[in-house]
Amino acid sequence: MDNDVSAGSTTSTSVLGHLALGLTLLAFGIGHTAVIDGVTAADAVTLALYVGGVALFAAGLLALRAGDAFTGTAFAGLGAFWFTWGTGVGEQVSADAAGLFLLLWALLALSLTLGAAGAGPLLQGTYGLLCAALLLLAVGQFADSSVLAKAGGWVAALAGLAAWYGATAALANWPSALPRRHAAGRGVTATG
Repeated sequence: MDNDVSAGSTTSTSVLGHLALGLTLLAFGIGHTAVIDGVTAADAVTLALYVGGVALFAAGLLALRAGDAFTGTAFAGLGAFWFTWGTGVGEQVSADAAGLFLLLWALLALSLTLGAAGAGPLLQGTYGLLCAALLLLAVGQFADSSVLAKAGGWVAALAGLAAWYGATAALANWPSALPRRHAAGRGVTATG
């Protein structure tokens, strides 16, 4: 590929990637919560493989090509996670092996959380919630706890909503940061 050819806007790549991440996390999280009768996390496999895995990985490569190291790393890494998870569902592995898998990927989510410190609370919150979800799911596997698995599912669904909102806010020009209160700027004075 010629280096002079544009790989696309990093903003559009970020929006596409966060939509893919949000939808995949929502399906994965809701499946773990068992809130919908007969729907499990395994039902998210197709979405995880193609939207979370392939599309997110491709968005990561486009972001890296455009020079956005953080977004590229996040999307390519998470795309690899979703593809690996999607291809491994149904395989006979021990609960400890499954817990270790989730724990190792929680380290990636922790790195992304720390790396997103300057990107705003919505993006950092998305990755922080993903890290917490993976930790809860990992501990749930180690402890054979369906309660922790459900809690991890709810946290994953919240992370999915945060990723979805961030992408939708960018498309619709909605606010993505909380307004700051400045008392002096509004004519409010302190008495004392």
